[in-house]
Amino acid sequence: MFRIGLLLGDPSGIGPEIAARLLNSPEILSLADILVLGDQRLLPIAAAPVNGTDRKSAAPTGVISIFDWRLSRPSKYPLGIANAASGTYVLGTLRLAAEVIRRKEIDALVYAPLNKAAMKLAGMHEEDEMHFLANQLGYSGYMSEINECDGLCTTRVTSHVPLHAVAGLITQERVLDATRLIHRTLVANGNPAPRIAVAALNPHAGEGGQMGTEEITTIGPAIRQARSEGILADGPFPADTVFLAARNGRFDAVVTMYHDQGQIATKLLGFERGVTIHGGLPLPITTPAHGTAFDIAGKATASVSAIRAAFAVAVRSLNSNPSC
Repeated sequence: MFRIGLLLGDPSGIGPEIAARLLNSPEILSLADILVLGDQRLLPIAAAPVNGTDRKSAAPTGVISIFDWRLSRPSKYPLGIANAASGTYVLGTLRLAAEVIRRKEIDALVYAPLNKAAMKLAGMHEEDEMHFLANQLGYSGYMSEINECDGLCTTRVTSHVPLHAVAGLITQERVLDATRLIHRTLVANGNPAPRIAVAALNPHAGEGGQMGTEEITTIGPAIRQARSEGILADGPFPADTVFLAARNGRFDAVVTMYHDQGQIATKLLGFERGVTIHGGLPLPITTPAHGTAFDIAGKATASVSAIRAAFAVAVRSLNSNPSC
């Protein structure tokens, strides 16, 4: 049986709440053992293992264990606001997760939503938690966030960078790397021949060079190279229509050029079911595609659907490719 690590997320947001509800889901606990990495006090009593000991789930095999990790100076985390105390806690749990991964004590990692502003306030220099984790693991290969919703995957050539910097970061190599990564990820998850659409950067796919030339000079050549490697890639397609074709079943995945180009479409397709996968890292790492939802933190109204989906995606990845 696989063992999956679970982080409780930013304690000022909805993370601990939805993590607790996940732990009380017998159908989830039937899929894997769970190692909770974090401050046990953040969990409601109903979800927390007693005195840090294992607690058998309602399922016949699932076991919850907890690594009760706390800051040396326990803090009260204010609800509903990005703050350095919560960011410090989050960075600590990510470091702990990396240590547990290095010791091969878990097969995959699932974490509740984090807040990048809080992590920056706590001293994170990387652009996001994926790059922070990669540095902690000593991983320097290509990586990118992959989003999944109802079986449709997206990834992006650029991610958490200012919009004005995007065009300069669109290179043939980066487009090809993103296309290869999503192809590899889908193959590893049981799809032997994924159909991949590549979005254009400019309106109307550049209109033959009248609205930009990246489609001609950069994106198109990358697609042709991917095809020569046996990848079923096509495009570049106008970004305002490519998701219509994907939604209708023509493609299994879409490579977009920047963050919102794909995220807006994905979240419209299923905000409460979307999952983010850290593609390229040495083991499956997943999280809900939504954020910390500071506006409803502490109100017990957050949906648990996305973190359930994130857990299921991690398990599916392990079942499809146990060596990853």
